Formats: sequence, structure tokens, C-alpha cells
Amino acid sequence: MLSATDRELIETASDAIRRRYRDDWQEVGAALRLRSGKIFTGVNLDAYLGRMAVCAEAVALGQAITDAGEIGIDTIVAVRHPSPTEKNQTIAVVSPCGACRELIWDYDHNARVIVPGENGPTVALIGDLLPNKYNRDRGA
Repeated sequence: MLSATDRELIETASDAIRRRYRDDWQEVGAALRLRSGKIFTGVNLDAYLGRMAVCAEAVALGQAITDAGEIGIDTIVAVRHPSPTEKNQTIAVVSPCGACRELIWDYDHNARVIVPGENGPTVALIGDLLPNKYNRDRGA
């Protein structure tokens, strides 16, 4: 069950992408709450060369680290703005991609992630989204 602060974070991410939405360029917004309570937002950065795109979660995390340092991620969420041609124009919570899951884990093993669920958004721990996390240590 989502808390009031979780719902606030979803709305903050939604507001970020509403303000910066650009069809086929910026369609995902993210909001991240640090353990200190401070919130940071980001939108994805698309590019003509697809492999150069940067996810909204990474942009928000970069802003947080630049401004506050590595305080720890309490909760993070990403939302997707539908394209103008889609019938349903609801901004919805989306799961982080694999690269973002790795990035979130690398910065906080205990981060909470708001993800889509059967009955609406729900919360998962980042470790639950990475059951076989890559480890640099050999034999670990």
C-alpha cells in the first residue's frame, strides 16, 4: 500500500514530465526522495542515436548526488507520459529498466522503488527487482 509520501512522489514525477514532455524526446519523468527527505526530479534525455539516451531515473540521481552527495535513496519512481496518439492519456508508473535497477542498487541497496502492480502502483525493494545482481567479486 502506498503512503501519502509515495503518492506525493508519483505526483512530483508526473508534474516533471507534464512540464517537460516532448513527443518522441522526453516521455518519462522520475522523482527520487533521499533519506534526508529532499526530492529531486529528472526527465529522460533522448537522442537521435538511441544508445546515447539517458533515463529519467539516472538524471534525477545525478541531480541528487550533485546537490546533496550520496545520502541514500529512500524511494524512487518513474512515470510515462503517453504520446498524443494514444487513446489513454493517463500518466502511469513504469518499472525502471535493467540498467536503472543496477544504478539504483549501486547507490543504495535498500532503496524503495514504486512500480506498477495488479491493483495500481506498489512498492518493491530494489533487491527484489534484481534477484541475481551482478557482483564484481569473483566467486561471490
